[in-house]
Amino acid sequence: MQKRKCPECGFEIIGRSDKVFCSDQCRNTYNNRLKRDTNNYVRRINNILRKNRRILEQLNPHGKSKAHKNKLLDKGFNFDYYTNTYVTKNGNTYYFCYEQGYLPIEDDFYALVIKQDYVDK
Repeated sequence: MQKRKCPECGFEIIGRSDKVFCSDQCRNTYNNRLKRDTNNYVRRINNILRKNRRILEQLNPHGKSKAHKNKLLDKGFNFDYYTNTYVTKNGNTYYFCYEQGYLPIEDDFYALVIKQDYVDK
């Protein structure tokens, strides 16, 4: 019978015939390396979304306010990233970063809101 080698470290595998790695550490290291590129992409997107949420939360401490587009941009807000949208019966589209939302209104201003329970239904 041929000795099996761990794909991560190259050591001989001892144990069950269907065992692939010599240890949990090698299994975790191997899989983390495989997923690193995907994880970095997701981590980058999540960081942008969290930053957007923090900015909206900071500018909207009482649940309803108004902010100019330049103020959002100055703080580093990225309008290309949001978690979901909500379209009202009137056709207005709210953009949300988790529970913090914004609605484009006149003269480059945005109405800032916090998601209400009825939005999810």
